[in-house]
Amino acid sequence: MKKREHRELIADINMIPLIDISLILLIIFMVMTPALVQSQINVQLPKSSSGAKDSEDDSVITVEVQEGGKIFVLGKKITFPQLEEELVLRLSKSNRKTVLVQADKSVSIQRVVQVFDVARKLGAAKLGIGVQDAVEREK
Repeated sequence: MKKREHRELIADINMIPLIDISLILLIIFMVMTPALVQSQINVQLPKSSSGAKDSEDDSVITVEVQEGGKIFVLGKKITFPQLEEELVLRLSKSNRKTVLVQADKSVSIQRVVQVFDVARKLGAAKLGIGVQDAVEREK
């Protein structure tokens, strides 16, 4: 009769499946991250229309910032300290609470951000930056 050999049990954890799963998850996250970041950046450009705009349509509040610190809210000239008071009045009447900021190229981005801060503080649901349409540039 043969003698039975006494074998020791291997009690080590096999790390290869753990490493494989970790690398697969890393690859998935690397592929998905750019798509998730791009989906978070929402820029809704205003649509141009050929018809005249109704004066009663105040759902979009337009704030124009010109060179030299001049600010216009729906065509009314105001100063920066008056901006908060004017936006409170306009946002309370607006249904959609959307603020569109149109600034000259020469206006510093800091001034535009300050206008955004005031609008967001007062409860603006959507903020936008006005741009010149390609069709308008050709004219």
